[in-house]
Amino acid sequence: MTDAGRDDDPPGVRRFSYHRAIAPMMWVLLALVLIEAAVTHFLIALWSGRVALAASILSSAAVIWLVRLIRSFRAHPVQLSRDRLLWRVGVLRSVEVPIGQVKARREDWTVAGIRKAGAFNAALIAPPNVVLELDPPCRMGRRLIRFLAHRLDDPQAFNAALDDLLVRA
Repeated sequence: MTDAGRDDDPPGVRRFSYHRAIAPMMWVLLALVLIEAAVTHFLIALWSGRVALAASILSSAAVIWLVRLIRSFRAHPVQLSRDRLLWRVGVLRSVEVPIGQVKARREDWTVAGIRKAGAFNAALIAPPNVVLELDPPCRMGRRLIRFLAHRLDDPQAFNAALDDLLVRA
């Protein structure tokens, strides 16, 4: 879904959310982490109270980090403008590429294939519904990124906006 025309964006920047597609699965992951942590901490507490307390502090920090990440999905959408694409996954990571570097949208892909070729999969634990091929590839740290993958809430709107920009280029 797009949120075009927001006050905090420069003119011409379109926003594409992904929180409705990814956040529910991440909340389930958090619930599983909490269940696993409770059982593990109980068993550790039977052995040593001090170790269980230390593990609880570390687990609490991890839970707070995960909640912050999930909540950041809404505030950090993918952004598309006439000259750049900002591919985000909350506060965890983002990559910015010029539109001219986007070669094409890929319809025929497998997760294993794009991972092997070098992908920035911002969908995390969800299967991606948008895959873009970059030419030339971009660098992300030491990694060479040839594909961008994401699970957007409204992939059709994103594809239409991107296709419009690619046709103009």
